Amino acid sequence: MAEFEALLNESLELETPKEGNVVKGKVIAVEAGQAIIDIGYKMEGRIDLKEFSLAGQDPELGEGDTVEVFLERVENSKGEAVLSREKARREEAWDKLEKAAKTEEKVQGIIFGRVKGGFTVDLDGAIAFLPGSQVDVRPIRDASSLMNVVQPFQVLKMDRRRGNIVVSRRAILEESRAEQRAEVVGNLAEGKIVEGIIKNITDYGAFVDLGGVDGLLHVTDMAWKRISHPSEKLSIGDNVKVQVIKINQDTQRISLGMKQLEEDPWTNIHDRFAIGTKHNGVVTNITDYGAFVELDAGVEGLVHVSEMSWTKKNAHPGKIVSTSQEVQVTVLEIDTEKRRVSLGLKQTTGNPWENFASSNPVGTKLKGEIKNITEFGLFIGLDGDIDGMVHLSDISWDKSGEEAIKDFTKGQTVEAKVIDIDVEKERVSLSVKDLADDPFTKVVKSLKRGSIVTAIVTAVQENGIEVEHEGLKSFIRKGDLSRDRSEQRSERFAVGNKLDARVTNIEKNNRKISLSIKALEIAEEKEAVQQYGSSDAGASLGDILGAALKNKE
Repeated sequence: MAEFEALLNESLELETPKEGNVVKGKVIAVEAGQAIIDIGYKMEGRIDLKEFSLAGQDPELGEGDTVEVFLERVENSKGEAVLSREKARREEAWDKLEKAAKTEEKVQGIIFGRVKGGFTVDLDGAIAFLPGSQVDVRPIRDASSLMNVVQPFQVLKMDRRRGNIVVSRRAILEESRAEQRAEVVGNLAEGKIVEGIIKNITDYGAFVDLGGVDGLLHVTDMAWKRISHPSEKLSIGDNVKVQVIKINQDTQRISLGMKQLEEDPWTNIHDRFAIGTKHNGVVTNITDYGAFVELDAGVEGLVHVSEMSWTKKNAHPGKIVSTSQEVQVTVLEIDTEKRRVSLGLKQTTGNPWENFASSNPVGTKLKGEIKNITEFGLFIGLDGDIDGMVHLSDISWDKSGEEAIKDFTKGQTVEAKVIDIDVEKERVSLSVKDLADDPFTKVVKSLKRGSIVTAIVTAVQENGIEVEHEGLKSFIRKGDLSRDRSEQRSERFAVGNKLDARVTNIEKNNRKISLSIKALEIAEEKEAVQQYGSSDAGASLGDILGAALKNKE
């Protein structure tokens, strides 16, 4: 009898479910929001129906269904077994998840809640964390469409002891996207024309969705003409036709172009814009070194700062032209290899120095305003926005340049005469003094070396005297004041005295005549001796000079 009791107890211990394990049970009734489950050996328990439903879904459970449940306790105060479907599902889910994590298999789950930094996911009973960065390949503002939907996830990390699971939806999308991308890229070829939708626009271009794969349409490949920003030509959602320019097989990056579908405007550039011809264009951009002018769609030329104005050499291009201004330019050079056109703005108006030379030949008298006064002379404004220069030496016949320039002021209108035009060096030389005849030339016409002139003393100095003869000034050195050394004293003379002197030299280049009283006295003595005899004939020098003077009287 004792042996039978022992065998019976042993049999009951083997077959009776143990607490803390998952067991199978049968639904014998569904009532009051609960399922009554028989797990055998007259052991029954109750579980809320909500534990049998997936997140966001209604439970699918009926009488007679067999389910797995977790036995927490064999009997409670009511004599019922304490069961849990959630814990059973969790245990089962953890087993599956551990296998999936090892083999990197996808797992199915439902996003059912939001938490700080991400979302909660029900993985068939096991609750996992989905970080916000792992939801999609791009940031998502509204994730409501992803909630309560069965979808695949990738297990990134799990710790059963701590009950932590981290999953990623993004990894699944990237894998799918990579497969789709590889398929699309495989069907593309450089030069192929395809259609797509503008998905995103940046400062440097636009991304085009080619049906699961994006290609970059760079701003420089949108049109032959200059485009400052892609949004000038495209908008998100636009349907576009593009050509595949390049495919990088390593990175699977696709470069696209729109302008390649149009004729290259540089094909017949020399025929349309021959060198030397004039064309109208629009200023598109201004820099420190010049201005860019669009001649036609896709054809832009540079007007270098040196080709902008004949006269405004140091002006910034922005002071001469403005953006969007229509201007006329001349084609100076075309480099088809570098796709560059050199243009000239100043050439359309003609060289102002050539124009001036045509209408104002040498000898022309004109009037102009003094624009500037420098140590070199006067700068006078002329027609064509150019300046002519009156050098210090061309201001006055009588005064030195430094002295004469003091008689003029900036803004004063003066008359001058054109004396030279150098078109190549862009110079016009003017003269004020040439408006009147040169008094030196007029006076020296009647003079020669040996001529006797009457002069007036204008200044007395220690080393000589300054005299003036018919407007010409000369300086008689102390040694030329008398033949007699004792009379070679400048103090013998006073300003205003008249005196006779002999011309000893005429320097036309230096506009100077040299006078000497001493030379006159010697010449008169020589003449007297020749006329009245010599001292050897018995007459003294004093007698001869006295006779000569008496004869003069």
